[in-house]
Amino acid sequence: MSEALLSLSAAAVAFVGTHFALSHPLRAPLVRAVGAGPFLGLYSLVALATFVWMILAFRAAPPGDLGGSGEPGWIVATVLTLPALVLFLGSLRNNPALPDPRAPEAASREPAGVFAVTRHPMMWGFALWAVAHIVLWWSTRTLIVASAVLFLALVGAHMQDRKKRALMGDTWSAWEARTAYWPRWTALPRAGWLLWLIALALWLIVTWSHIHAAGVPAGLWRWI
Repeated sequence: MSEALLSLSAAAVAFVGTHFALSHPLRAPLVRAVGAGPFLGLYSLVALATFVWMILAFRAAPPGDLGGSGEPGWIVATVLTLPALVLFLGSLRNNPALPDPRAPEAASREPAGVFAVTRHPMMWGFALWAVAHIVLWWSTRTLIVASAVLFLALVGAHMQDRKKRALMGDTWSAWEARTAYWPRWTALPRAGWLLWLIALALWLIVTWSHIHAAGVPAGLWRWI
């Protein structure tokens, strides 16, 4: 393995590892030691530093060294990235998993929109994005980053359930009982037509931008 790929692997492990450590076992003692505000600053600084390290190592690693999975891979990736964006965008509003003083109120509602699909729509949006890039089998550097994101999303969602259960007690337990960890894909249309239209418009912009950002046409633009 090249030095750049070793650096990228280390950056990915650091990014995921520090996220888990600061979100779970180290969070409470650090908040007690330095206060909530400084802890948030420390958390953001560590996340930014490891993310920048990962980006720099990614850019230094060889592109396109695996040959790709061809048209079938691009079709699967194209199909997956649109619902990934629907889940992510839908998760930004009334999400009891986000750090918000109104989280208990959000968790008391009946699950609607993307929360009818899963109680972790943001995490599953990231997971679908990761799978879409893994199936392309385009480069080792992409596999490393996408695998790290997939692990962070799915294991992170499970750990988030434990943390929220401790913080919110019966409110979160009741939310868990009304929702699902594993997505109920047949409920995706319940996200609403407006969200789907917004996601489709943004998806077209993002996939078009992929041509200029990565030098590779993605989405429908690959066949236009």
